[in-house]
Amino acid sequence: QVHVEESGGTLVQAGESLRLSCVFVGGTFSRYSMGWFRQVPGKEREFVAADNWLGSGTKYGDSVKGRFTISRDSAKNTLYLQMNNLEPEDTAVYHCAARSRLTSIISTRSYDYTYWGQGTQVTVSS
Repeated sequence: QVHVEESGGTLVQAGESLRLSCVFVGGTFSRYSMGWFRQVPGKEREFVAADNWLGSGTKYGDSVKGRFTISRDSAKNTLYLQMNNLEPEDTAVYHCAARSRLTSIISTRSYDYTYWGQGTQVTVSS
């Protein structure tokens, strides 16, 4: 059974950087497309970044484009989200998600992802 678990969330000041990690276990990491989403209480889950299992591209949400970078280390079965120039509006619980469908299409839709982690809290103070 596939399981993903996030880590790295903490309290930072605006303008600082942070890297989140997501460990993937229970399957073949290279055959899964991965994504990052975030959620604030009372709001819908927001797409942050995603890649595809082919490694042929990435997508980013408009609010993080140019500041966040998604990457993976296949040797460690780990997905990363490098977040630079953080803003108070980036405060949220960040979730890692895995998509098992073998397609080159990079999905920004949360319902396309099957496996989800519990999330890690990122708080950005002004």
